[in-house]
Amino acid sequence: MTTPLAPALLPTDDVNALHEGVWPARAERVDGVVQFAGKPVTELAAEYGTPLLLIDEQEVRERARTIRETFQRHLGDVHVYYAGKALLTADVATWMLDEGLRVDVCSLGEMALALAAGVPAEQMGLHGNNKSDAEIDRAVRERLGSIVLDSLEEIDRVARAAAAAGVQQAVRLRVAVGVHASTHDYLATAHEDQKFGVVPDDVPALVARIRSYDSLRLLGLHCHIGSQIASSGGHIESAARMLELHASLLADGDIPELNLGGGFGIRYVQSDDEIDLEAFASELNTAVDETCSRLGIARPVLCFEPGRSVVGPAGITLYEVGTIKPVLLEGGTRTYVSVDGGMSDNARPALYGAEYSARIVNRASEGDAMLARVVGMHCESGDIVVQHEWLPSDVRRGDLLAVAATGAYCHSLASNYNAKPRPGMVSVRDGEVRRIIRRETLDDVLARDLGLARRNTLEEAS
Repeated sequence: MTTPLAPALLPTDDVNALHEGVWPARAERVDGVVQFAGKPVTELAAEYGTPLLLIDEQEVRERARTIRETFQRHLGDVHVYYAGKALLTADVATWMLDEGLRVDVCSLGEMALALAAGVPAEQMGLHGNNKSDAEIDRAVRERLGSIVLDSLEEIDRVARAAAAAGVQQAVRLRVAVGVHASTHDYLATAHEDQKFGVVPDDVPALVARIRSYDSLRLLGLHCHIGSQIASSGGHIESAARMLELHASLLADGDIPELNLGGGFGIRYVQSDDEIDLEAFASELNTAVDETCSRLGIARPVLCFEPGRSVVGPAGITLYEVGTIKPVLLEGGTRTYVSVDGGMSDNARPALYGAEYSARIVNRASEGDAMLARVVGMHCESGDIVVQHEWLPSDVRRGDLLAVAATGAYCHSLASNYNAKPRPGMVSVRDGEVRRIIRRETLDDVLARDLGLARRNTLEEAS
């Protein structure tokens, strides 16, 4: 079955199928109801409400461990930083430490959360193209393992803060290496016309500036070519260019590390490719060996920053179906299936047209496949959760609908648009459930409005 309304959507003869690689490994139907890591989703929705983000703890741990072990097996001594911007909670941070990963943060809030969760400061890195004085001061005061410098002025600011604190701060210099990743423009972060990093021609002078300060210690260069990248070619080309730069700087001092970033792609829909980590690590090892041999330099310690590839496939979001509206269009009928969440809990489709997969999960259906668009409850026509999907023709109000691969960048990007409370999050492992983010209440949302507080005070006084 195909339709001109969604030409890229693969045909299906089973609207109940949970496709391998898209859905978590421990999501399966039992008597029609999807069980998530051993727990029926109907029970989770009944107890914790919807929308609800579910995280398979075991899958997160396994993916983190696999990434670290794969890189270590092929590349030797490596440092793997979990990119906390994908999903950062105290529990997730603990899982990363348990599995031998460090943690990368991008703001004062993420830094404070990771530190409060028990992440050792020396195992943390701080990113950001516009770091505040408070962020820099806290990072230096806590003795963070590394700060990624993003501009000339940041070199001077971090150096002054470190000198004032009487410490030598380890730093990296982010380079816009010029490799154009095959991804959405908003996910490509190494081309020239964007906000991150410095251009290669400026690197020698900026490294000399870093080395001029006794309060700074250069760990190495840093690059990140983008996100949701499924092929290895861009990363390998980036590594070769960065090694050339790295080699050109060694005459004036040691540079122990080279950070190649992350951005490894996952499957959101059946037609997506996921990066073959084993093949990538092997190919990268060969390329690094050849480049270092040609340049006559020792291999630096390589660093990586996976985020999405650790947590993305381990999460699903549960919604309750509401209004169902068939719309007759030229080329066929598209049925709009509304759910009780939307762009406030998953902004990615609105931000850059991200695609997702969805299924009815409270029952199995014998209905025919129907072209559907899953939409949210917000007052925006762009409030789309799943652009194109086959759902059963008997979908009805009150059904539970789940969207796969929502572990990354959904909770992190969530908002209170239309004054909607943000969803809760639970982790499940072997049928055991732990609430890790409580659901917001209307009282939480209203509490920040000081006009309401003043009104209430006046009413109480009268």
